[in-house]
Amino acid sequence: MARPSVNRSGEMEIFAKAVELGGFSAAARHYRMTPSAVSKLVLRLEERLGVRLVNRSTRKLQLTPEGHAFYERTVRILADIDEAERSASAGESPVGRVRLNVNASFGTHVLMPLVPEFRAHFPAVSLDIVMTDAVVDLMEARADVAIRAGPLKSSTLIARKLGATRMMIVAAPSYIERYGMPSSLEELKGHERLGFCYARAVDGWPLRTDGETVVLPASGAVQVSDGEGLRQLALAGAGLARLAEFTVREDVSARRLVPVLEDLNPGDLEEVHAVYLGQGGALPARVRAVLDFLARHARITPGQDARRRRTSPIPAPA
Repeated sequence: MARPSVNRSGEMEIFAKAVELGGFSAAARHYRMTPSAVSKLVLRLEERLGVRLVNRSTRKLQLTPEGHAFYERTVRILADIDEAERSASAGESPVGRVRLNVNASFGTHVLMPLVPEFRAHFPAVSLDIVMTDAVVDLMEARADVAIRAGPLKSSTLIARKLGATRMMIVAAPSYIERYGMPSSLEELKGHERLGFCYARAVDGWPLRTDGETVVLPASGAVQVSDGEGLRQLALAGAGLARLAEFTVREDVSARRLVPVLEDLNPGDLEEVHAVYLGQGGALPARVRAVLDFLARHARITPGQDARRRRTSPIPAPA
């Protein structure tokens, strides 16, 4: 077999470093090269690809749209190369860093309590956790796994269901003492109904009354960007909130929050999935370890954690 005449991975690594450090000179210092050598390398890369990757009319390194797309793919490819080398040297035992993008409620009430146990079983796996309810592009965010609640849109992502949760309306005792407990749909309309400041799959509160389901819009004067912020508002007595059962389970048990109009609850479930990019069936051991662990121990559906602990012991690290 003929030897390759171009070190493509080396070119990609230097190009990516120039982007991350903001210029050819910074990349040159990092690799102990001259700035002109880095510039010529990127020029050769552009000539081979047939596209311009960098605008050279400004002092600051500025990517073209093609350069931005190439950089995103480059980062993923370099990460896969690193993972392949680590897997080969470690015999496919879970090792490396996993980047997770999770919604705030899942992160606070499910993931964070599990981190010590996960680390005890997989000490060679490091976790980078970003909590946001915004739906991110996994490639752009350089995330290995994202946790998403609600219906999944059609995409190239692979989804693994972690469970499903009831939705319920709750309020703090201090709010009920001040404004009273609503006993009907009509009374509920007069209460402060806290909501989210972004569109959701069901943008309102479904309620079952007179044999049919109606959706009552949230109408609170305060809206927030994530479920954990909404929970905190409810705990402070700012209004009623409709939240996933697993996020308020302990609050209800401790009477910090009380259920409201459970007789009108339609019993709808919100599914929670872990999603990740397809990788030709070859899922890195570090990512597989996280997905398997969450599938066994994520406490989303009531009683789920206890059942899984009885039937699915944690495998020891390879």
